[in-house]
Order: sequence, then C-alpha cells, then structure tokens
Amino acid sequence: MSKGKYMMETPDLNSERLETLKKLYPDLFTVEGKLNTHELEKLVDPAAVHETERYEFKWFGKSEAKRRAFTPSRATLRYDVDRSVNPDKADGNMIIEGENLETLKCLLAAYREKIKCIYIDPPYNTGKDFVYSDKWDESKESYWEHIGVTKDGVRLDTNTDSSGRYHSNWLNMMYSRLLIARQLLREDGVIFISIDDTEVHHLRKLCDEIFGEDNLVGEITWLKRAGRSNDAKLMNNVAEYIAVYRKSDKLSQMREPRPEESNKGYSNPDNDPRGDWTSISYVSQRPKSERPNLCYSIINPYTNNEIYHPTHSWKYSKEQTDLHIKENRLYWGEAGNHTYPRLKVFMSELKEGLVPINFWNYKNSGSIDEGTKEVDQLLGINVFDYPKPVRLLKKIIETAASENEIVLDFFAGSGTTAQAVMELNKEDGGNRKFVLIQIPELTDEKSEAHKAGYKKISDITIERNKRVTARIENEMADKPDLFKDKDLSLGFKVYRLAKSNFPRVDFRPDPDKSEEENAAALEKYILEKEASFISLTNAADVMDEVLLKNGFKLNYSKEKIKSFKKNDLYKVSDGERSALICLDMKIEPDTFTELQSYKDTKFICLEQSLDTKMKWNLKQLLGDYLVAF
Repeated sequence: MSKGKYMMETPDLNSERLETLKKLYPDLFTVEGKLNTHELEKLVDPAAVHETERYEFKWFGKSEAKRRAFTPSRATLRYDVDRSVNPDKADGNMIIEGENLETLKCLLAAYREKIKCIYIDPPYNTGKDFVYSDKWDESKESYWEHIGVTKDGVRLDTNTDSSGRYHSNWLNMMYSRLLIARQLLREDGVIFISIDDTEVHHLRKLCDEIFGEDNLVGEITWLKRAGRSNDAKLMNNVAEYIAVYRKSDKLSQMREPRPEESNKGYSNPDNDPRGDWTSISYVSQRPKSERPNLCYSIINPYTNNEIYHPTHSWKYSKEQTDLHIKENRLYWGEAGNHTYPRLKVFMSELKEGLVPINFWNYKNSGSIDEGTKEVDQLLGINVFDYPKPVRLLKKIIETAASENEIVLDFFAGSGTTAQAVMELNKEDGGNRKFVLIQIPELTDEKSEAHKAGYKKISDITIERNKRVTARIENEMADKPDLFKDKDLSLGFKVYRLAKSNFPRVDFRPDPDKSEEENAAALEKYILEKEASFISLTNAADVMDEVLLKNGFKLNYSKEKIKSFKKNDLYKVSDGERSALICLDMKIEPDTFTELQSYKDTKFICLEQSLDTKMKWNLKQLLGDYLVAF
C-alpha cells in the first residue's frame, strides 16, 4: 500500500510521471533507477552538451570502497581453543569467525600470494537484510561493535531498492573484498564466484576491472536442479553462474579429472603395445585457403596412394605428420579402408585430465537439493537454506588446486568448502589446506537453526565440519587398510576476529591539540598501558598477532632455545620463513651477548623491551633483522 493512503496525501504526480518516463525511455535512468539529468539535457539539445566519452564502470561509493580496501586494519585473530577440532592435526586448516573484509586484511601479511584457489558464494542481492555494511561513523558507533566483534554477533543493515543505491551497496561490498582477494592469490591462482542473474553482469564488469578482461577464464552455467516448479511468474530459475578469473597468465591451463565414462571409447583392436587408444580426426576445420601451409599429400600405406583433402587442410604440419607416421600413430581403418587418416590418442598419455567446459550439470556436480540433504543429515532439518553441494566444490577444487595447496572461502556459509577439501584429501591422499571466514551473523530466533542451538551462522560452519571430521575419522578406523598410505590432516583451528592485544590502538588524538602534543600524548599512553599489558593478556595471543602481522602463517611451529638463560626466546618457523622472538618486557644484556651467534637471523621483540642503549646495540648487531613491535 502506498504511503499516501496512510498519510492522507494526494497522489504523487511527479513519481507517476517519472515511472512513465522510465518505461518509455529506460536509457535516461541510471542503474539505480534515478533520472540522469545529463542524459536528459542531451535529449533536449545534443549540440549544447560537450563531453569526452570513454568506457568505464562507475557507481556511487566506488572510490570510498577502494579506499576501505587498502586502509590498514587494527584487528587481530584470536585463537579459540574450545571450538577448535584436533588442533594438533590442523596443519594450517582454519575457520575464522569475523567480518571478512577486516579478516582478509589480517591475513594479508602472511598469506599474500599464497592462495591457489578461492571460492566464494557471496550473498545475492535480494533486497533483504544485508549484513555486510561497511559504512559507519566511528565518533558515534564503536568500531568493534560495527564489524561484529561482539558477544551477540552483528547488526543487520538493509539494502532495499527504495534506498536508491540497491546495486551500489552490493558492488561496494564486493569491490573492497575482491581487491584484497586478488592480493592473496598466487600468480597462478584462480577465483570462482557463484552468482545469480541479478548481479552477474555487474560482477563480470567488476572482475574485469580488478583482474583484467584478459584473465577471464570463463563463466560456468551450473544447472542446479533437475525439475521445474510453477511458483515463478515468468521464468523458472534452474541455473546459477560461476565467474572464473585467474590472477595472471601464469595459470596457463586447468584440467578436471577424467570421469570413468570418458574412458569407454578406448580399446586396443590392433594390440598396440602402448595400450588402449581412441582416434580423432586428422582433418582441420579450416579451409585450404586459410592454411595453405597445411595442405600436402599423405601416403596411405595400404594402397600407396597420395591422399589430399579436397576442401580442408590437415590439423598438423608436414613435419609433425612425418613424426606421427614414424611413431605409427596414423590409423586408416582395420583394412586401410578409411578415406582419410585418424590420429591415435592413447589413454596412458591423458594423465592431465580433461579441459573443463562452461556448462556443469547437476548430474556430475551436484544439485541444490543435494546440498540441502547433506546439511540436513549432519545438523538437522532446515538448519541452513540453499547450501552448495559438496560435489560442486570438489569439482571446482579438483580443477584448480593440486594436492598441497591452500583453498580460501571468505563467505563460508555452512562450510561446504572445508568438507569438500577434507573429502578430496581422503580420496586422493592430498594435503590441501582450507581457510574459511564467516561473519557471526545471528540466526533468526524463529528459525530451525536457532532452535537447534546455532545462534550464529558461524556456529553452523564450525559444527558441520566438526562432524565431518568425526565421520571421516570413523571411516578410517573402520577401514584402516584403505587409509594406510594417506596422511590426512583431520583437524582445524578456530580463530575469532578480535581487537588488537596492543592497547595503543585505543588511543584517540585530541583535535584541539597540535600534532606534536598528540604525539607526546600517544607516547605517554603507550608507556602507561603497555608496561603491564603482558600480564593481563594471553601471551599466545600476543605471539599470534605479532607473527601474523610480520608475515608468518598461523600454522607456525615454536621451539624454545635453551641457551638463552635470562629471557625466553623461541625459534619460530612456518615452513617458508623463520625468526627468533622474545615477548619479555626487557631484553637483558646476557641475551644481547647470546644473540651475537644469530646476527643473520630476524629477531622480533617488543618496542617496550628495549631501552635506548639496547636498541642501539641490537641495531648495530642485527641491522634490518631487528624488528621491534
């Protein structure tokens, strides 16, 4: 019902006229549905409008979204031991509860260019409640409440079409996160993004800008269900899309595993010692006029006749054909009765798998109903709406990530990605790692999820994969012979996005004071606060934050060095980088003496642990290897 019926207003004639104009001339309106007065001016008097036209993708808030992406984070990740599962076997597997933009920033120093495959299933722009709102006023609203670092989760924002920024809000949310995601991808990395009809065209333009048009791998159409329903008014939606982009041309090919049915056409009728084979056409699709250099005669060994194709060229050069003849790869039929040769292709040579196609059927990649049943069986009926099926994620991961690579999902939802990684590792003995991020979005109090005890979506993410881990462990116990050659990492650590352990981030400059006065006030604040913060803070949390922000992955190992008697020093390593670290509040002179044996090793310590003399001595000894935090 219109507002006028409640407010006793006369009809809004301006709105009616705008709606009429929009129906007649939609090109005069922006993608947000607002009248573009500039376009209207051109309609009235084209000669009076002067502009330099160029193609660009613009929307409201784009510059601010980009600025937010590259603004440093003051957050950290705090280990949640109580909700972790087999943490001693996690080996890099993580589920992180927190707002994903800030969490991605926290991961950036350690995981930049380390991720091989990213899969995300972001919230589709439905116009309903929208939890990823990045707009806030720090002077009025607590930063930590806004990003979801609260006991009860996060507040919802709305993104209705009446806001006038229906598409812009969604694009701003995606833009900042994809900018960071690109930084995390390896040079040969690839990202898969699930999307529906509402924003697929905007997503493509967004990704063209971030990753480059040349790095579009393709757009997969996923047939997500078998049948149709009659509840749609105009067209039934049975498909979704997956946009696929690579980081750079370092990714030159992708292959998916060969299904059993693809081997049915292979046999060995001539007892070739190279094994089963099939044959493919030797004739090119190109006419002779296009490729005259590929037009030559081939001798049929059965008749000794020179064979030409009357209209088309061959697929291969004369030199390549001579090699095929020498290797006995040309097949002329059982008695040489084929008009043109075919090329033998041996099954033993097809270890790389198949080039993926851009249409995926639910029969070989799972359906929405299948994904729902998988969650229902693990957690209960109707706990999570429309989860992606495990088979879909397994197909994506098999195509993009080999046996020892990291898979990231920063819209984790029910946690299908982690289950797919664990099941793939179970099947092929791989050691892929998963990093999942899920915002602690509150479940509806009337929902089945809430009634089942899942107060936040992230609770579902964690519990699902806890149960998947237990199920695989039971399978391994029941059938040990099947798993004796597989070293599975069946566990994961849970982290929460949290406020930094360092109280200096709470300092707020006084706008009425000069820059020098505020700098002095900050120094005094740090001296007062950090003198006792170690005793009030979990030392392991501090070490995690310090190492993460110094580029160490969170699966680092730690070993105490016994030769240091006056301070607790540890050697830390994440497999790629190593360092010595000391979190004591004072570095003793004996420690400096002992450090002279480690002058080519990075040494990380607290800024507050160094007096002027010790800092100068360590700087002379270690140079750039000294990191005072």
